[in-house]
Order: sequence, then structure tokens, then C-alpha cells
Amino acid sequence: MSKVAVVYWSGTGNTQAMAEAIAEGAKGAGAETLLATPGDFNADMIKDFDAIAFGCPAMGAEELEDSEFLPMYEPCETKLSGKKVALFGSYGWGNGEWMRIWEKQVADKGAFLAADSLIINETPNDDELATCRSFGAGLA
Repeated sequence: MSKVAVVYWSGTGNTQAMAEAIAEGAKGAGAETLLATPGDFNADMIKDFDAIAFGCPAMGAEELEDSEFLPMYEPCETKLSGKKVALFGSYGWGNGEWMRIWEKQVADKGAFLAADSLIINETPNDDELATCRSFGAGLA
């Protein structure tokens, strides 16, 4: 059985809804699954998981949230080499630049991007939540 962590920060609940659906999909595909926010996850935990999905919405000028998510995530970056990683998040403006930058940073750390990153504009609808569940199942 694979172990999957779904680690996210959400300001409006949109990325949280995505995270919950991703975790549901991974669990439904047979993975032991952890759903965690930044306060519940740290870099030392990375070794315990076969795959990690990190989720953060676009903030400010299309960047990652810097008061809770980044302080947790930045120490994780150094431990991502060889890991199966997936990225997701919601946005309300822009064109997804924050995700493209984040993907490059993860790849530069030697992580294996397990899936095309998943971005959803605003609140996910039923079809988009189904896509999130499939995304999670793919990590399992």
C-alpha cells in the first residue's frame, strides 16, 4: 500500500475543497492518506510518504502564500529529490504563472512531477472535484 500526503494551505476554502477531494481519490485507490495543513506537516515527514501533493492558491502577484505555507514548504524543498510530487491550487486572477514557477522550482530540486499540476479558477464545481479525485487516485 502506498502512502500519500496531501498538504495544503487555503484562505477561502477553494484549495481546501481540492485537497479533500484529492485525498479522497488517493484513499479510494487504496493509499494510506494523510490530509494536512502546514501546521501539521514538516520536512522530516517527507521520508514517510511515497507521494506528496502540495496545494497552495495563487496569492498577491501570483505567488505562494508566505506566512504559513512557505515557512513549512521551503525546508521540504531540500528533501524532494527523487520524490513523487504533485502540485495543485486555486486562483482568482492571472494565468497560472505561480504554478509554472512552482513546477520549475520542484523539478530543479530533483523531484519527479507525478502529474500535470492541477489549477482551478475559484470554487471547484462537481466536475472539477471529480478531476481532483482522479488526480489523487493517480498518486496512489
